[in-house]
Amino acid sequence: MAGNIIVRQRGTVHYPGKNVGMGSDHTLYALSDGVVSFKRGNRDRSVVSVEPIAEA
Repeated sequence: MAGNIIVRQRGTVHYPGKNVGMGSDHTLYALSDGVVSFKRGNRDRSVVSVEPIAEA
């Protein structure tokens, strides 16, 4: 759900991707409803994204 915390972290271990926001304490949270995915981005960084669910 939008607004839910995905990852609490000390420092930036995971970076925000699509539909993910970052708080001042580096907490990542969802900006929309969907499925969370962790992938490798530029410079081998871990990027967290939220893919929206297609409605039937």
